[in-house]
Amino acid sequence: MKAKSGRGKVNKAWLHDHLTDPYVKLAQKEGYRARAAYKLKEIDETFRLIRPGQVVVDLGASPGAWSQYVRRRFAPAGAASGELHGTLIALDLLEFEPIEGVHFIQGDFREDSVLATLESVLAGRPVDVVVSDMAPNLSGVAASDSARISHLVELAVDFSRRHLQPEGALVCKAFHGSGYSQLAKLFKESFRVVKPIKPKASRDRSAETFLVGIGPKALTP
Repeated sequence: MKAKSGRGKVNKAWLHDHLTDPYVKLAQKEGYRARAAYKLKEIDETFRLIRPGQVVVDLGASPGAWSQYVRRRFAPAGAASGELHGTLIALDLLEFEPIEGVHFIQGDFREDSVLATLESVLAGRPVDVVVSDMAPNLSGVAASDSARISHLVELAVDFSRRHLQPEGALVCKAFHGSGYSQLAKLFKESFRVVKPIKPKASRDRSAETFLVGIGPKALTP
């Protein structure tokens, strides 16, 4: 019974933080599906990555807040609907409520068939920006979870190096802890410019951070 009570206190604390979170309130006010939109917004405003007319791929897109942000960047005056100047392809294993003008592919990014579908939609067009908020279902076993996180980041890096235009960028979620230094090293080996950033919208107690890689290095044969 004590353990249950402890979980209850944690849940109440999370609920209190969620309900009083200024980014949650702002997301509700501005029509975003999640507070995560403000993480990408800060990253974009810091590095000036996303512009109208680009091709952007959103990996791990559900529930869609990042796609909503990019879609507004592509629209005149930041509109949430209507005219759209750019191409946005979103991919996730989970269902995705449609967003006007966004091409959604449902499937597991770790599967070759899903990657092939994504590549067919791109139809040979180079990608300007890849954004990845992908995260695995965590088991609570540190070594296993670290390996799963690293695998998703490695897939995002590999896809980006194959499909980004020469000055393109990857924004990818990672987590401080076991395996982080190896992922940072992978980014430095894969991109000409690498910048870590923890947006203000990331909760202080969260281990998440984001790695930004700009200018993919050529893949070695």
